[in-house]
Amino acid sequence: MGLRFRPVDSTFFDLFTESAQHLVRGASLLAEMLAENADRESVAERMRAAEHDADETTHALIRRVNSTFVTPFDREDIYSLASGLDDVMDMMDEVVDLILLYEVHVLPPELSTQVEVIQRCAELTAAAMPKLQSMQSLEEYWIEINRLENTGDKNHRRTLAKLFSGEYKTIEVLKLKDIVEALEEAIDAFEKVANTVEQIAVKES
Repeated sequence: MGLRFRPVDSTFFDLFTESAQHLVRGASLLAEMLAENADRESVAERMRAAEHDADETTHALIRRVNSTFVTPFDREDIYSLASGLDDVMDMMDEVVDLILLYEVHVLPPELSTQVEVIQRCAELTAAAMPKLQSMQSLEEYWIEINRLENTGDKNHRRTLAKLFSGEYKTIEVLKLKDIVEALEEAIDAFEKVANTVEQIAVKES
């Protein structure tokens, strides 16, 4: 059995960790956006800044992989993970932008439940990224993300059922449905990241 040598350079892992920290920041801003007396213009502006910072980290990861001869794991997996983390941030930014643009003044309380799921996913993802260097203790991460995604699915169905219950005006239903779907996609994007981590861990074990 041949030995596999990994580079000692920790830059990739530092950048993945930095990328996931942006998600924690984004999830916090998303929660703030749903607060009753939120300054939505301010939150949206800070979310745009957070999304820009996340893009910068993603670009740094891509530049690093393109300029490095030996990478810590497969290049395609590095691209996939970097892209997946970036997609999560984009979805959270979309939710904040939709709330601002649609001028939705009353948000169903069920949305807060979904944002709590997103915040937990962000925390778990941020905690998992440094562990990529050793590939140890990652299984609990992707199992818990999968469980949270299932919880998000149930919340999503209940929220849709409430939207179509007749409690909301048609125009409000159309606006809220876009927001609800974007929240669901953010949670799905977290699961995609976890699946990518699992694939990397299986390859490297």
